[in-house]
Amino acid sequence: MMTENTSPILPTVDELKKAVALFYDGSSAPTVTAKGIGDAAQEIMDIAAEHNIPLCDNPALIDLLLELELGEEIPESLYIAVAHIIALAYQLGGKEPAL
Repeated sequence: MMTENTSPILPTVDELKKAVALFYDGSSAPTVTAKGIGDAAQEIMDIAAEHNIPLCDNPALIDLLLELELGEEIPESLYIAVAHIIALAYQLGGKEPAL
């Protein structure tokens, strides 16, 4: 008796590496400045590390941000999630946001 293989194709280790870089100037919504999967994601993370930019591991948020185009502002529905990450980055850098 033959059975059909219905198991899903699992992602490779490289496909599990995902990264999105955001730019925030404090006056407008953060924008997507870089995004990638696999080697491209690793390169984004390496550049961030070289410049002491903190990384945040949030796979669900990264998947949502990967849907955006380069240069696109994050949607209002993600403001709170991204604000928490920006606040953490400020704290880690010993900075306080301008009011």
